[in-house]
Amino acid sequence: MSFKPRIVADRPSLELARQAYREISLYAPDRSPCRIDISDNTNLYGIPPAAERAYREAAVSTLTRYPQLYAQQLKAALASYAGVSVAEVVTGCGSDDVLDSAIRAFAEPGETLAVCDPSFAMVPIFAQMNALKTAKVPLTRAFEIDPDALAGTGAKVIYVCSPNNPTGTLASPRSIERLLEKAEGIVVLDEAYAEFSQQEGFLKAAPRLERLLVVRTLSKAFGLAGLRIGYAVGPAALVAEVEKSRGPYKVSGSAERVATVALTEDRAWVDEKIADAIRSRERLAQALREMGLSPLPSASNFLLVPVPDAQALAKRMRQEGVAIRPFPGLHGIGDAVRISVGPWEMMEEALAALARILA
Repeated sequence: MSFKPRIVADRPSLELARQAYREISLYAPDRSPCRIDISDNTNLYGIPPAAERAYREAAVSTLTRYPQLYAQQLKAALASYAGVSVAEVVTGCGSDDVLDSAIRAFAEPGETLAVCDPSFAMVPIFAQMNALKTAKVPLTRAFEIDPDALAGTGAKVIYVCSPNNPTGTLASPRSIERLLEKAEGIVVLDEAYAEFSQQEGFLKAAPRLERLLVVRTLSKAFGLAGLRIGYAVGPAALVAEVEKSRGPYKVSGSAERVATVALTEDRAWVDEKIADAIRSRERLAQALREMGLSPLPSASNFLLVPVPDAQALAKRMRQEGVAIRPFPGLHGIGDAVRISVGPWEMMEEALAALARILA
């Protein structure tokens, strides 16, 4: 019997794809090379020296063999950093992986995920990928979360980012506590930028709070974005469900080795760069105000700056050799650009480019 394959049309049918995926577009910000890239909130100071040494000296076996199933060595280092037990930590391939796994672990298809608006743009996409409904709850006029409105959605998963991306603003501890009191489902608190906030956050407290999962990353303050290390801390029972959802072998052997060294040997370097980023953030905010702009107050390593036309400004800045991230039409804000903070010499060049455009 001869085989007669189906011929693919010019516009292939999407009938074989999941319904939830049909309207999802690939994440595709402009990442074309730029002389100064201050668009993605990563550490602009480089990699911790001991971590770089560990990367260069990694054994060949870290490439030829599978890594540890659940990154036990890294989990031990993270548990020490967070002040919790190893059973209360789960790792993943970046914090995105941990968020996606948590959503999948705690919500059935058709149930609701609640998220603040504006907030991390990938979260509604993760909800859609997992066939969930998304309930967007506006931030207050003071850029605070609305715990009663979030809980009132009845969502199985409530996502809060603090400091929030893209606004940089911080949710008050009392608002988080009220949300935990009223929420019916799990609260996922994304503290990716917490090291820049000069606040303790909820990392250490999370295991004692029944419904809370705190997610963090080594992509920001620790300068390891290319290794994709994310983690979450919470009650051991919740963490175990996320670990089931995320599966084995999600952290490579070389990434685990380098991240462990960064956590155990280079904390002083990391703390020094965090302090420098905070100083640069405040100097940058003041310089922008002197140019007639009004950046939002930030507890992160970036500033959100409302502007009349974000796309046009970002395009002009790229022509000047500086990459910033445009955010058109943010709820309650309008157009804005996000500017990551780094060494002051880099900020001066970005400000000079901005001044030329505004002039």
